[in-house]
Amino acid sequence: MIHIVTVLFSGLIAGLLFSYACSVNLGLHHLGDVEYVKAMQGINIEIQNFYFFTVFMGLLFLLPVSAWLSFSSVHKATFYLWLTATIIYLFGVLGITLVGNVPLNNQMAVINLSSVNSETLSAFRHHFESQWTSYHMIRTVASIISFILTIIGVVCGRHHSALQNG
Repeated sequence: MIHIVTVLFSGLIAGLLFSYACSVNLGLHHLGDVEYVKAMQGINIEIQNFYFFTVFMGLLFLLPVSAWLSFSSVHKATFYLWLTATIIYLFGVLGITLVGNVPLNNQMAVINLSSVNSETLSAFRHHFESQWTSYHMIRTVASIISFILTIIGVVCGRHHSALQNG
């Protein structure tokens, strides 16, 4: 059962990051500097909620436990699929978020739109958007790969379990 919940959570994160990359980022790109900063400030506040953190941080527990539970599998490839999914998520999603996106979000949070001049705001926005979007693409691809590996891990584990029992 834990493997199914892990696949679900992995899919939710991959879907969130993918949908953000192919819709929200594209829409935000067309906004003016003030509107872009306001929107990103609002999004960065709203994303910090119970549901997001449960899934995003829950994978820090679920992925390693899923890998550990598959370690005793007769077919070691199942374990390595889960282990690889865990490592990719930890470094490619969580790591990139913590060292890339979050520091940029913190810089964005302190921008006071009533006291910043338009040249400074424009320069900040273009630097922020370029960096943030690049980091986001890395974690999007990593989350999709991790998700795919969890699906294969479940299928591989069930297939080999069925062969052993049948």
